[in-house]
Amino acid sequence: MPVQAITTDEARALLRRLGADRTPHPGGTLLAHLERVRVQLALWDARFDLQVAGLCHAFYGTDGFPAGLLPLDRRSELAAVIGPDAEAIVHFYASCDRKATYPHFLEPRFRDRFTGRTYAPDPLLCRDFAELTAANELDLARRDPAFRERWGPELLALLTRFRPFLSQLAWRDTLVVLHAY
Repeated sequence: MPVQAITTDEARALLRRLGADRTPHPGGTLLAHLERVRVQLALWDARFDLQVAGLCHAFYGTDGFPAGLLPLDRRSELAAVIGPDAEAIVHFYASCDRKATYPHFLEPRFRDRFTGRTYAPDPLLCRDFAELTAANELDLARRDPAFRERWGPELLALLTRFRPFLSQLAWRDTLVVLHAY
């Protein structure tokens, strides 16, 4: 069995052990959402570490979904399953203080909600963050018409700001899903 299959199988097993398959989320369960985000990233030809990060992006909670599956002091457990590079993307995504970061992302200026530190992140992390954000938010917009109606214009504005970091495929899907705004 290829290493990639083992990694995603182990990640899914850990997600199930921690209750992601029983955690309600728009469109079903948290696990179903995470799998859709992973698949979307694969369809956009994202590299494997980003796809795995998409599957695991809620492990530490996020600014918009605070209920994490693991506390930060257990990061090594996730890294042992998905590898340090994918785990670093998960941590970076989870650490985003959205209110402080989104308006200044192109500068780039990133505020870590865990530490309060503001800094200019590595450009590859910015691309990963933008692509993962698009996959996550577009999944919610596809699954939940009320979410799309309420947040569609704001989401389109955000992803338009992120456009320099988005793949062509991610940008195309943004326009398809949010075309009414």
